[in-house]
Amino acid sequence: MISFPILELLPHRPPFIMVDELTYYDPVTARSRLTVRRDNPFVEGDFMEEAGLIENIAQTCAARTGYKEKTEPQRDGVIKIGYIGMLKKMDIERCPRVGEVLQTETVIGDEIFNSTIVTATVLIEKEIIAKCEMKIFLTDKAPAAL
Repeated sequence: MISFPILELLPHRPPFIMVDELTYYDPVTARSRLTVRRDNPFVEGDFMEEAGLIENIAQTCAARTGYKEKTEPQRDGVIKIGYIGMLKKMDIERCPRVGEVLQTETVIGDEIFNSTIVTATVLIEKEIIAKCEMKIFLTDKAPAAL
């Protein structure tokens, strides 16, 4: 069970939070949940834009990294800033509607120095709405206002 509030795992702050909770973690896989709300910065009309799906995937990766920082004794516990370095094979079947719940899973392919390559899948119930490969670069910097 994940016991940390999401704001303790992410360097992001409202209104730019694209993950409600980290629901699963192991050394390779992370899963998150997000209910699409009308006040989300990526919602236009009744739908979340494609950029919101990309950011949801990136923040699922960030929550995984934050959880590692908080739970692994050899780490310093400081949440660090990361950047999307590459998006590959992005396939978006549809954009989610306001009120739908995204279930996002990221699976680590490789971690080399400050670079992590993941494959990601975003589902609504059992429907896959988006898939991609993403490369995330992690800095050694912590956000200024945590």
